[in-house]
Amino acid sequence: MDAITILGLIAGALTTLSFAPQVAKAWRTRSTTDLSLAMLILLLTGILLWLAYGVAKGDLAIIAANGATAVLIALILSVKARHG
Repeated sequence: MDAITILGLIAGALTTLSFAPQVAKAWRTRSTTDLSLAMLILLLTGILLWLAYGVAKGDLAIIAANGATAVLIALILSVKARHG
């Protein structure tokens, strides 16, 4: 694995992990009222497009980061759908 891929994996891990506290809080409190549904949908759409781009390019860093971020955003959206 080259240095650029490692750099991309580290950057992707950090940006993806930035969602983990929000997911944990939403899951724990069952509250997402302060999170905009439009923002979450737009963000998920963008992340899924980045994931498709990563797959098309065969770029592991883009695939891993955006795949994991999509899962975290989907978790937040599921809490929002159930509990508002």
